[in-house]
Amino acid sequence: MTDVAAESSKSAQPSESAPRIVAMRDVALAGGHTIVISLATILALLTLWAGATSLHLVSPLFLPTPYEVVTQFVAVYQDGYANATLAEHLGASLFRMAVAAALALGLAIPIGLAMGLNRWAKGIFDPPIEFYWPLPPLAYLPLMIIWLGIGETSKIALLALAMFAPICLSAQAGVRGIPLERVNAALSLGATRWQLFRHIVLPSALPEILTGFRIALGVGWGTLVAAELIASTRGIGYMIMSASNFLATDVVFVGIAVIAAWAFVFSYALRWLERVLVPWKGKG
Repeated sequence: MTDVAAESSKSAQPSESAPRIVAMRDVALAGGHTIVISLATILALLTLWAGATSLHLVSPLFLPTPYEVVTQFVAVYQDGYANATLAEHLGASLFRMAVAAALALGLAIPIGLAMGLNRWAKGIFDPPIEFYWPLPPLAYLPLMIIWLGIGETSKIALLALAMFAPICLSAQAGVRGIPLERVNAALSLGATRWQLFRHIVLPSALPEILTGFRIALGVGWGTLVAAELIASTRGIGYMIMSASNFLATDVVFVGIAVIAAWAFVFSYALRWLERVLVPWKGKG
């Protein structure tokens, strides 16, 4: 009888997999709810914007209506602004961002990995990075002009410097976060230094590197306007600053919307790249 009662009580208890299934269901529902909440928030903000302008709570000089912004976007797309088409402005900005991102990745990843693996590298590179990283790009913009002139080199260098530190520090953090037992297990199986780096260090640091690159792109887009202050005739940042000088607020909103749209595209592309390259991220 005792055995029967024990078996009955065990069968009455929920299985261990049940809480996991419930948790996964809750996560899925939470993700769906988050999208709905985000869309509702955007709709509410647009409604407040339209309501504030239609009720004349803010002067149209400072806050144009959504319709005016859309109309101005069509006009800039068709006729251009500041002696260049919207495609030319966007192309110039994307070129600067792409070259700067390539330079930042090419320098920051090896240096960050070296800082995580070697105390000499950390001792050498850590002080200058920690010194300039908190500084806003506008602080060393004059130095870029003095050292590199007013051409494309100074603009790209400013963007690359702004993006370098987040990637480098993230790569270092990725290496520092590798469990020691994983390294010891590979060494005990006879792994060489190159095999250890290729199969343990780099895959373990890759999630942090991609996260750092996403942060770096955000910093880069934020620095773009400052970079295009340097004797530019093309670029979304230049278009925004030129429009602000003439109080063309609707054009400023168009430029901000273009930057925000492309920043979202890059962010979404990086999230997709994370799912492809590091599908195990967040599943530990």
